[in-house]
Amino acid sequence: METLVEIRNLSAGYGQNIVLREVNLTIHPYDFIGVIGPNGGGKTTLLKALLGLIPPMGGEINFAETMTAGSAHRIGYLPQINNIDRKFPVTVFDVVRSGLMSRKRLIGRYSSEENERANNLLNEMGIFVIRNKAIGELSGGQIQRALLCRALVNNPKLLILDEPNTYVDNRFERELYEKLKLLNEKLAILLVSHDLGTISTYVKSYACVNSSLHFHEGNAVTPELLKSYECPIQIISHGDIPHTVLHNHAH
Repeated sequence: METLVEIRNLSAGYGQNIVLREVNLTIHPYDFIGVIGPNGGGKTTLLKALLGLIPPMGGEINFAETMTAGSAHRIGYLPQINNIDRKFPVTVFDVVRSGLMSRKRLIGRYSSEENERANNLLNEMGIFVIRNKAIGELSGGQIQRALLCRALVNNPKLLILDEPNTYVDNRFERELYEKLKLLNEKLAILLVSHDLGTISTYVKSYACVNSSLHFHEGNAVTPELLKSYECPIQIISHGDIPHTVLHNHAH
């Protein structure tokens, strides 16, 4: 099977602080991996290493040739919207097109084909009519739609999402996950989330991150998975509404 990304014995962190140790993970085309784990366990550090925002302290991350376009990796990234500066004077259309930038092209006009792709994505997400609005004027759901367009505009082979349901209305949350299900027919997805009850319907496997990484095939939420997640929860679903039951946590 083709490999898009191969992470081998990765150690990563900040300064002298090692957050991740000896992490191994292989990402194939059409994977849909849910990345779970406790706060401070290294989920964000893993994303930063994959995105090239921090260098490995040990080990390596190798990308397939199909994952590269010039000097830029074909990775789409959807950040948490609370990390977005809403005061920055930029339109929705410009936010989407910014996903076309690479390290070699920081300045330059966009081609008609690139503009058309951006417009098509905006139309597909139902926000074409607000393309000229400032990003600060948008609701949480509208911002997420714009950021998803930006993540997809460069035709990525891998889409990375960091807690995509943060500050998003319930209606768009369902639309988002259904959209991801369709996108997974064309690309691989790495989804960071604390919401096991929701993502278990969509992901195909789990990567549990807590300093190290444990990979679990399949999307069944097993006792072994929850133990590695280090959060004592049980997930019970019945009818049309999923329910989550929490055990007592030690304080």
